[in-house]
Amino acid sequence: MVIRSMKEEDRLDDFTHRTITLDGVAKVVHVAGTGPAVIVMTEMPGISPHVARFARWVRDAGLTVYMPSLFGRDGAVPDAEAGAAVFRRACVSAEFRAFAANQSSPVTQWLRALAKQAHQECGGPGVGAIGMCFTGNFALSMMLEPAMLAPVICQPSLPLEDPGGIEMAPGELAAVRERLEREDLTVLAYRFEGDRFCRAERFAAYAEALGERFVGRALPDSAANPDAPAFFAQHVPCPHSVVTVHLIDEAGEPTVAARDEILSFFVQRLGEARRSPNLKPATP
Repeated sequence: MVIRSMKEEDRLDDFTHRTITLDGVAKVVHVAGTGPAVIVMTEMPGISPHVARFARWVRDAGLTVYMPSLFGRDGAVPDAEAGAAVFRRACVSAEFRAFAANQSSPVTQWLRALAKQAHQECGGPGVGAIGMCFTGNFALSMMLEPAMLAPVICQPSLPLEDPGGIEMAPGELAAVRERLEREDLTVLAYRFEGDRFCRAERFAAYAEALGERFVGRALPDSAANPDAPAFFAQHVPCPHSVVTVHLIDEAGEPTVAARDEILSFFVQRLGEARRSPNLKPATP
């Protein structure tokens, strides 16, 4: 992979930029690679050079990346003022449920449709997905789509005002657990121990809701990269972004180990898994 600066705007020039319309809603999706599909959902405040770097790692693992533009300016370095404006708009957008627990963000329906289309286009046993921060829980909601096989949730931060809340309707959450049990699937999840936006209470709630199907990892705060862009330095003053901004890209680092575990999870689940002949959608 070409080494790119994390402090300069990323042109995303090695991705194909597609406009995909699903359920009457059009969004730009950046696509790269070959093999089974993985949907990479950006953290706040948008597809930064760090998010794009992670997407390229997924691509280079032998998978096709679908990276939808959900908010912010694609490729921009996270600026404090502009990033705060993106965050405020997302909080009041009808697509997201930033504050309410026990509710699913409407955008997850579009993302489930994207997973279905990506599977049709790329083949393989199914699709993987990773959500981060504002989108952290979305990969779990996407498990209502039968093509989804490998969900990863990184530092899920919603609902913002309920540290122990899960941003998902109870009926959908129960349906996802039933599917995880029926198909012998697991959910990987990551956070830093001192993260103020994704606290231990949230992972405890996931563990209670999903049982042993939830595999949570809490990394020490000392493993976080202190060199963060302005948006994070000003508005996220704690270890937070496990595989993007706060990842230290050096051998032996806990964040690199987390990244490699995620990539292996995608490759193994999408490369070796076989869909059950009686696979059916989860029904809330």
